[in-house]
Amino acid sequence: MKQETSKKVVALHYDGDSAPRVTAKGQADIAEKILALAKQHDIPIREEPELINVLASIKLGEEIPRELYVAVAEIIAFAYMLKGKTLATD
Repeated sequence: MKQETSKKVVALHYDGDSAPRVTAKGQADIAEKILALAKQHDIPIREEPELINVLASIKLGEEIPRELYVAVAEIIAFAYMLKGKTLATD
């Protein structure tokens, strides 16, 4: 019998001034609610299971650690591309 793994979700917020912060996270039903809200508000979604596992260990409201900057920057760039935005270069 195949065992289903519980879906895990982590939401980040990036304001452009400081490091991205973990704003929501959860598994199973809570993960599904977070995903539904993201879809409802046209927020891009990207699946990165290994990164999600690391981000899930960060407390809500905390900035991501420096070691994750590059991985998260790639996701932010992906989201900006989907929205047709560019990063400010000032």
